[in-house]
Amino acid sequence: MVACDSSIAAKLINGGVAGLVGVTCVFPIDLAKTRLQNQHGKDMYKGMIDCLMKTAYAEGFLGMYRGAAVNLTLVTPEKAIKLAANDFFRQLLMEDGMQRNLKMEMLAGCGAGMCQVVVTCPMEMLKIQLQDAGRLAAPHQSSTSAPSSSRSYTTGSASTHKRPSATLIAWELFRTQGLAGLYKGLGATLLRDIPFSIIYFPMFANLNNLGVHELTGKASFAHSFMSGCIAGSLAAVAVTPLDVLKTRIQTLKKGLGEDVYSGIMDCARKLWIQEGPSAFMKGAGCRALVIAPLFGIAQGVYFIGIGEHILKYFE
Repeated sequence: MVACDSSIAAKLINGGVAGLVGVTCVFPIDLAKTRLQNQHGKDMYKGMIDCLMKTAYAEGFLGMYRGAAVNLTLVTPEKAIKLAANDFFRQLLMEDGMQRNLKMEMLAGCGAGMCQVVVTCPMEMLKIQLQDAGRLAAPHQSSTSAPSSSRSYTTGSASTHKRPSATLIAWELFRTQGLAGLYKGLGATLLRDIPFSIIYFPMFANLNNLGVHELTGKASFAHSFMSGCIAGSLAAVAVTPLDVLKTRIQTLKKGLGEDVYSGIMDCARKLWIQEGPSAFMKGAGCRALVIAPLFGIAQGVYFIGIGEHILKYFE
Protein backbone atom coordinates (compact mmCIF):
# COMPACT_ATOMS: atom_id res chain seq x y z
CA MET A 1 0.00 0.00 0.00
CA VAL A 2 2.87 2.37 0.85
CA ALA A 3 4.53 1.56 -2.47
CA CYS A 4 1.28 2.34 -4.29
CA ASP A 5 0.90 5.70 -2.47
CA SER A 6 4.53 6.52 -3.26
CA SER A 7 3.97 5.74 -6.94
CA ILE A 8 0.92 8.01 -7.10
CA ALA A 9 2.79 10.80 -5.30
CA ALA A 10 5.70 10.50 -7.75
CA LYS A 11 3.33 10.76 -10.72
CA LEU A 12 1.70 13.84 -9.25
CA ILE A 13 5.10 15.48 -8.67
CA ASN A 14 6.25 14.61 -12.19
CA GLY A 15 3.09 16.05 -13.72
CA GLY A 16 3.35 19.20 -11.62
CA VAL A 17 7.01 19.88 -12.36
CA ALA A 18 6.49 19.24 -16.07
CA GLY A 19 3.50 21.57 -16.17
CA LEU A 20 5.31 24.43 -14.43
CA VAL A 21 8.37 24.21 -16.70
CA GLY A 22 6.31 23.79 -19.87
CA VAL A 23 3.89 26.66 -19.23
CA THR A 24 6.72 29.07 -18.39
CA CYS A 25 8.38 28.28 -21.73
CA VAL A 26 5.41 28.50 -24.08
CA PHE A 27 2.86 30.82 -22.46
CA PRO A 28 3.38 33.82 -24.82
CA ILE A 29 2.53 31.61 -27.80
CA ASP A 30 -0.61 30.44 -26.00
CA LEU A 31 -1.61 34.08 -25.47
CA ALA A 32 -1.17 34.73 -29.21
CA LYS A 33 -3.33 31.67 -29.95
CA THR A 34 -6.18 32.98 -27.78
CA ARG A 35 -6.10 36.43 -29.36
CA LEU A 36 -5.93 35.07 -32.91
CA GLN A 37 -8.86 32.73 -32.27
CA ASN A 38 -11.00 35.51 -30.82
CA GLN A 39 -10.40 38.17 -33.46
CA HIS A 40 -12.85 38.39 -36.38
CA GLY A 41 -10.90 38.54 -39.64
CA LYS A 42 -7.31 39.80 -39.58
CA ASP A 43 -7.86 43.48 -38.77
CA MET A 44 -5.68 43.53 -35.66
CA TYR A 45 -3.20 40.63 -35.91
CA LYS A 46 -1.89 39.15 -39.15
CA GLY A 47 -0.39 36.13 -37.42
CA MET A 48 1.45 34.84 -34.36
CA ILE A 49 4.63 36.94 -34.78
CA ASP A 50 2.61 40.09 -35.48
CA CYS A 51 0.47 39.44 -32.41
CA LEU A 52 3.48 38.91 -30.13
CA MET A 53 5.27 42.01 -31.45
CA LYS A 54 2.19 44.23 -31.00
CA THR A 55 1.56 42.79 -27.54
CA ALA A 56 5.16 43.39 -26.44
CA TYR A 57 5.07 46.94 -27.84
CA ALA A 58 1.72 47.89 -26.28
CA GLU A 59 1.87 45.97 -23.00
CA GLY A 60 5.56 45.28 -22.43
CA PHE A 61 7.30 41.94 -22.02
CA LEU A 62 5.16 40.94 -19.04
CA GLY A 63 2.05 41.62 -21.13
CA MET A 64 2.83 38.42 -23.01
CA TYR A 65 2.42 36.55 -19.71
CA ARG A 66 -1.07 37.84 -18.89
CA GLY A 67 -2.94 35.00 -17.23
CA ALA A 68 0.23 33.01 -16.58
CA ALA A 69 -0.30 33.12 -12.82
CA VAL A 70 -3.59 31.24 -13.19
CA ASN A 71 -1.93 28.60 -15.35
CA LEU A 72 1.11 28.25 -13.10
CA THR A 73 -1.17 27.82 -10.08
CA LEU A 74 -3.52 25.26 -11.62
CA VAL A 75 -1.34 23.51 -14.20
CA THR A 76 0.25 21.36 -11.49
CA PRO A 77 -2.99 19.60 -10.50
CA GLU A 78 -4.20 19.61 -14.12
CA LYS A 79 -1.15 17.90 -15.61
CA ALA A 80 -0.77 15.65 -12.59
CA ILE A 81 -4.40 14.48 -12.90
CA LYS A 82 -4.07 13.98 -16.66
CA LEU A 83 -0.88 11.90 -16.55
CA ALA A 84 -1.74 9.98 -13.38
CA ALA A 85 -5.27 9.21 -14.61
CA ASN A 86 -3.96 7.90 -17.92
CA ASP A 87 -1.52 5.63 -16.07
CA PHE A 88 -4.26 4.46 -13.71
CA PHE A 89 -6.66 3.60 -16.54
CA ARG A 90 -3.91 1.89 -18.56
CA GLN A 91 -3.04 -0.37 -15.64
CA LEU A 92 -6.73 -1.01 -14.93
CA LEU A 93 -7.62 -1.85 -18.54
CA MET A 94 -4.42 -3.48 -19.74
CA GLU A 95 -3.40 -5.78 -16.89
CA ASP A 96 0.28 -4.82 -16.46
CA GLY A 97 -0.18 -1.54 -18.36
CA MET A 98 2.48 -2.46 -20.89
CA GLN A 99 0.72 -4.63 -23.48
CA ARG A 100 0.00 -2.80 -26.73
CA ASN A 101 -3.76 -2.62 -27.21
CA LEU A 102 -4.90 0.41 -29.20
CA LYS A 103 -8.56 0.25 -28.14
CA MET A 104 -7.67 0.06 -24.46
CA GLU A 105 -5.08 2.83 -24.85
CA MET A 106 -7.70 5.08 -26.46
CA LEU A 107 -10.17 4.26 -23.67
CA ALA A 108 -7.53 5.11 -21.06
CA GLY A 109 -6.88 8.42 -22.84
CA CYS A 110 -10.62 9.12 -22.83
CA GLY A 111 -10.71 8.57 -19.06
CA ALA A 112 -7.75 10.90 -18.54
CA GLY A 113 -9.40 13.61 -20.65
CA MET A 114 -12.62 13.37 -18.64
CA CYS A 115 -10.79 13.57 -15.30
CA GLN A 116 -8.66 16.61 -16.10
CA VAL A 117 -11.56 18.96 -17.02
CA VAL A 118 -12.34 19.35 -13.32
CA VAL A 119 -9.33 21.67 -13.24
CA THR A 120 -8.92 22.55 -16.94
CA CYS A 121 -12.31 24.22 -17.45
CA PRO A 122 -12.10 26.89 -14.70
CA MET A 123 -8.37 27.36 -15.37
CA GLU A 124 -8.94 28.11 -19.05
CA MET A 125 -12.03 30.17 -18.28
CA LEU A 126 -9.99 32.59 -16.15
CA LYS A 127 -6.88 32.46 -18.34
CA ILE A 128 -8.77 33.38 -21.52
CA GLN A 129 -10.29 36.52 -19.95
CA LEU A 130 -6.85 37.74 -18.87
CA GLN A 131 -5.16 36.86 -22.16
CA ASP A 132 -7.80 38.56 -24.29
CA ALA A 133 -8.03 41.74 -22.20
CA GLY A 134 -5.16 43.39 -24.12
CA ARG A 135 -6.79 42.69 -27.48
CA LEU A 136 -10.03 44.30 -26.36
CA ALA A 137 -8.28 47.31 -24.80
CA ALA A 138 -6.11 48.04 -27.87
CA PRO A 139 -8.76 49.82 -30.01
CA HIS A 140 -9.56 52.13 -27.08
CA GLN A 141 -6.00 53.08 -26.15
CA SER A 142 -5.82 55.80 -28.79
CA SER A 143 -9.23 57.20 -27.80
CA THR A 144 -9.36 59.41 -24.72
CA SER A 145 -13.03 60.23 -25.07
CA ALA A 146 -14.40 56.75 -24.49
CA PRO A 147 -16.80 56.72 -21.54
CA SER A 148 -15.84 54.69 -18.50
CA SER A 149 -17.98 51.85 -17.24
CA SER A 150 -18.54 50.44 -13.79
CA ARG A 151 -20.27 47.27 -14.93
CA SER A 152 -19.11 43.94 -13.62
CA TYR A 153 -16.67 41.86 -15.60
CA THR A 154 -19.31 39.25 -16.35
CA THR A 155 -21.23 41.57 -18.67
CA GLY A 156 -20.52 41.28 -22.37
CA SER A 157 -19.05 44.72 -23.09
CA ALA A 158 -15.41 45.49 -23.68
CA SER A 159 -15.71 49.06 -22.46
CA THR A 160 -14.10 48.58 -19.06
CA HIS A 161 -10.43 49.54 -19.25
CA LYS A 162 -9.35 48.54 -15.75
CA ARG A 163 -7.00 45.56 -15.93
CA PRO A 164 -8.88 42.52 -14.63
CA SER A 165 -7.49 40.01 -12.17
CA ALA A 166 -8.18 36.31 -11.90
CA THR A 167 -9.48 36.76 -8.35
CA LEU A 168 -11.92 39.50 -9.42
CA ILE A 169 -13.21 37.50 -12.39
CA ALA A 170 -13.57 34.30 -10.34
CA TRP A 171 -15.45 36.14 -7.57
CA GLU A 172 -17.77 37.92 -10.03
CA LEU A 173 -18.58 34.66 -11.80
CA PHE A 174 -19.18 32.81 -8.53
CA ARG A 175 -21.25 35.68 -7.07
CA THR A 176 -23.48 36.11 -10.11
CA GLN A 177 -23.70 32.60 -11.53
CA GLY A 178 -22.48 30.26 -8.82
CA LEU A 179 -20.07 27.40 -9.48
CA ALA A 180 -21.61 26.98 -12.96
CA GLY A 181 -20.09 30.33 -13.95
CA LEU A 182 -16.57 28.96 -13.51
CA TYR A 183 -17.52 25.92 -15.59
CA LYS A 184 -18.95 27.84 -18.55
CA GLY A 185 -17.93 25.97 -21.71
CA LEU A 186 -17.59 22.63 -19.90
CA GLY A 187 -19.19 20.79 -22.82
CA ALA A 188 -16.82 22.41 -25.30
CA THR A 189 -13.85 21.64 -23.03
CA LEU A 190 -14.83 17.96 -22.86
CA LEU A 191 -15.39 17.94 -26.61
CA ARG A 192 -11.81 19.14 -27.09
CA ASP A 193 -9.92 17.34 -24.33
CA ILE A 194 -11.38 13.85 -24.71
CA PRO A 195 -10.52 13.52 -28.44
CA PHE A 196 -7.12 15.09 -27.75
CA SER A 197 -6.32 12.50 -25.07
CA ILE A 198 -7.69 9.66 -27.22
CA ILE A 199 -5.27 10.69 -29.99
CA TYR A 200 -2.31 11.78 -27.87
CA PHE A 201 -1.78 9.04 -25.30
CA PRO A 202 -1.90 5.98 -27.62
CA MET A 203 0.26 7.79 -30.18
CA PHE A 204 2.82 8.77 -27.56
CA ALA A 205 2.87 5.30 -25.99
CA ASN A 206 3.54 3.62 -29.34
CA LEU A 207 6.14 6.18 -30.47
CA ASN A 208 7.92 6.05 -27.12
CA ASN A 209 7.88 2.25 -27.13
CA LEU A 210 10.02 2.32 -30.28
CA GLY A 211 12.89 3.81 -28.27
CA VAL A 212 12.75 1.60 -25.16
CA HIS A 213 16.16 0.13 -24.30
CA GLU A 214 16.25 -3.58 -23.48
CA LEU A 215 18.61 -3.12 -20.53
CA THR A 216 16.83 -0.24 -18.77
CA GLY A 217 13.29 -0.92 -19.93
CA LYS A 218 12.87 2.83 -20.53
CA ALA A 219 13.30 5.23 -23.43
CA SER A 220 15.91 7.97 -23.29
CA PHE A 221 14.94 11.52 -22.34
CA ALA A 222 15.49 12.70 -25.92
CA HIS A 223 13.26 9.97 -27.35
CA SER A 224 10.50 10.57 -24.78
CA PHE A 225 10.73 14.31 -25.42
CA MET A 226 10.45 13.92 -29.20
CA SER A 227 7.64 11.37 -28.86
CA GLY A 228 5.72 13.83 -26.70
CA CYS A 229 6.37 16.68 -29.15
CA ILE A 230 5.21 14.72 -32.21
CA ALA A 231 2.14 13.20 -30.57
CA GLY A 232 1.24 16.50 -28.90
CA SER A 233 1.51 18.64 -32.02
CA LEU A 234 -0.52 16.23 -34.19
CA ALA A 235 -3.24 15.84 -31.56
CA ALA A 236 -3.35 19.61 -31.01
CA VAL A 237 -3.83 20.42 -34.69
CA ALA A 238 -6.46 17.68 -35.04
CA VAL A 239 -8.70 19.22 -32.33
CA THR A 240 -8.06 22.90 -33.19
CA PRO A 241 -11.64 23.44 -34.51
CA LEU A 242 -12.97 22.34 -31.12
CA ASP A 243 -10.48 24.60 -29.35
CA VAL A 244 -11.65 27.60 -31.40
CA LEU A 245 -15.26 26.92 -30.38
CA LYS A 246 -14.24 26.55 -26.73
CA THR A 247 -12.27 29.81 -26.76
CA ARG A 248 -15.13 31.77 -28.36
CA ILE A 249 -17.72 30.34 -25.95
CA GLN A 250 -15.63 30.95 -22.83
CA THR A 251 -14.71 34.55 -23.74
CA LEU A 252 -16.96 36.76 -21.63
CA LYS A 253 -15.98 40.19 -22.93
CA LYS A 254 -16.70 40.86 -26.58
CA GLY A 255 -15.37 43.57 -28.87
CA LEU A 256 -17.64 45.77 -30.96
CA GLY A 257 -19.61 43.67 -33.45
CA GLU A 258 -18.49 40.35 -31.97
CA ASP A 259 -21.12 37.68 -31.38
CA VAL A 260 -22.35 36.14 -28.16
CA TYR A 261 -22.93 32.39 -28.44
CA SER A 262 -25.65 30.33 -26.80
CA GLY A 263 -23.82 27.02 -27.18
CA ILE A 264 -21.52 24.84 -29.27
CA MET A 265 -23.84 24.47 -32.27
CA ASP A 266 -24.71 28.17 -32.30
CA CYS A 267 -21.03 29.09 -32.19
CA ALA A 268 -20.12 26.64 -34.98
CA ARG A 269 -22.96 27.88 -37.19
CA LYS A 270 -22.12 31.58 -36.78
CA LEU A 271 -18.42 30.93 -37.26
CA TRP A 272 -19.05 29.01 -40.50
CA ILE A 273 -21.47 31.60 -41.93
CA GLN A 274 -19.60 34.75 -40.95
CA GLU A 275 -15.92 33.75 -41.21
CA GLY A 276 -15.85 30.62 -43.33
CA PRO A 277 -14.36 27.16 -42.75
CA SER A 278 -10.80 28.49 -42.39
CA ALA A 279 -11.84 30.18 -39.12
CA PHE A 280 -12.05 26.75 -37.49
CA MET A 281 -8.27 26.38 -37.86
CA LYS A 282 -7.35 29.74 -36.33
CA GLY A 283 -4.35 29.38 -34.08
CA ALA A 284 -3.52 25.85 -35.28
CA GLY A 285 0.17 26.69 -35.72
CA CYS A 286 0.27 28.32 -32.28
CA ARG A 287 -1.38 25.29 -30.71
CA ALA A 288 1.17 22.96 -32.25
CA LEU A 289 4.02 25.17 -31.02
CA VAL A 290 2.50 25.29 -27.52
CA ILE A 291 1.44 21.67 -27.08
CA ALA A 292 4.51 20.05 -28.67
CA PRO A 293 7.13 21.29 -26.16
CA LEU A 294 4.57 21.28 -23.31
CA PHE A 295 3.91 17.57 -23.66
CA GLY A 296 7.47 16.85 -24.75
CA ILE A 297 8.73 18.32 -21.48
CA ALA A 298 5.94 16.59 -19.55
CA GLN A 299 6.76 13.15 -20.87
CA GLY A 300 10.51 13.75 -20.60
CA VAL A 301 10.20 14.68 -16.92
CA TYR A 302 7.76 11.85 -16.35
CA PHE A 303 10.07 9.23 -17.79
CA ILE A 304 13.20 10.60 -16.12
CA GLY A 305 11.34 10.14 -12.85
CA ILE A 306 12.02 13.44 -11.11
CA GLY A 307 9.19 12.68 -8.67
CA GLU A 308 10.79 9.37 -7.70
CA HIS A 309 14.14 11.09 -7.09
CA ILE A 310 12.50 13.78 -4.93
CA LEU A 311 10.63 11.21 -2.84
CA LYS A 312 13.79 9.11 -2.45
CA TYR A 313 15.64 12.20 -1.17
CA PHE A 314 13.08 12.67 1.64
CA GLU A 315 12.99 9.02 2.69
